[in-house]
Amino acid sequence: MVAVNSADQFSELLTNRLVSFQEQLLKGTKVLTGPLDTTTGATPKDEVLAVDRWKLYRYRPVVQHPAPIPVIIFYALVNRYYMVDIQPDRSMVRKFLEAGLDVYVLDWGHPYRGDRFLTMEDYIDGYMNQAVDFVRRTSNQDAVTLYGICQGGTFSTIYTALYPEKVKNLAIMVTPIDFHTDTGLLNVWSKFLDVDRMVNTFGNVPGDFMNVGFLLLNPLRLMFQKYVDFVDHMDDKNFVSNFVRMEKWIFDSPDQAGEAFLQFIKCMYQENQLVKGAFHLGGRRVDLKHIKQPVLNVFGEKDHLVPPACSRPFNDLVGSKDKTILSYPTGHIGLFTSGKSQTEYAPAIAKWLSDHCQSNGAMTRAKIEAPMTATETAVPRKTTGTKATTKKRGRKKTGGAR
Repeated sequence: MVAVNSADQFSELLTNRLVSFQEQLLKGTKVLTGPLDTTTGATPKDEVLAVDRWKLYRYRPVVQHPAPIPVIIFYALVNRYYMVDIQPDRSMVRKFLEAGLDVYVLDWGHPYRGDRFLTMEDYIDGYMNQAVDFVRRTSNQDAVTLYGICQGGTFSTIYTALYPEKVKNLAIMVTPIDFHTDTGLLNVWSKFLDVDRMVNTFGNVPGDFMNVGFLLLNPLRLMFQKYVDFVDHMDDKNFVSNFVRMEKWIFDSPDQAGEAFLQFIKCMYQENQLVKGAFHLGGRRVDLKHIKQPVLNVFGEKDHLVPPACSRPFNDLVGSKDKTILSYPTGHIGLFTSGKSQTEYAPAIAKWLSDHCQSNGAMTRAKIEAPMTATETAVPRKTTGTKATTKKRGRKKTGGAR
């Protein structure tokens, strides 16, 4: 704070500040009108499977002999997967590859209007199961490691409980499990959300509509303060490039398939069925005690979207003996983009995964299944959905949603 003892000093100080700000704006204008590298997802990868709107990618290994048990990353439906590889110096994927892991990621894509009636069964029993089986076959492994993030972690947890023989390890990150907490505004709002009216009105719930809701969870920070900070640093080309990448990710939000959205809000946020052992998928009850694989639970202690109270109970609900918690003093996105994400958080997660993705000498799928045909090893594309998605469309009672 500069002491001001007279009107002349105040005038001089104000003039200097205005001149300095004008110079900063001129530099910032040159930065904004010049070339900027805002590329996301820079780590090389190959599309290995495509079905309907989703694609499965395999990141190219950076070691000669990657760990035999592959890792499949499942992100949330509401945002795009490339947050795990937002830029070269902030890439969780790159840390995983450097640790010797064989990494895949599923891109859910953008639902069409005709996808309104896709359910959680379609996503988990259909799409996730197809991806897992493909990786099991191509890697000649009986089971794989799932790395689920946010809603993708909830889906991965459900999948592991229903298909334990296909999962070697389960790692979840910023994942809601126990939805009945008042420590998060999203949890409170969702309890009173008229989701039937939303889906009947929109069909697929627009991604822009969802974004407005997320911004309102912390309006001062997300709608005002970050743009003030941007002006303060707009003459810094690296800062501007990083800022634009994050804005691109934040507003690259796919629409939500109406039926799956309705089911997730009702069964999880409003009725907390997963924790109560009351959730059913495809006629099967999801019992978290059936999860006996090694589990890793990662969350941010300052997460306002998925507060720790949502994630922490997971370890007490599963039947595993090998259970690890990694909690860090950061927020939901800070686990990917903060200063410590590359030096502390990602390396610790990568080490756990690497330690648990070594072969245990179990029979591989090559020994128990016939090898794939040439057709199966190609990238298959379908114009219709999975068995679950090609059924007659219409509202039905699934998972106790209604």
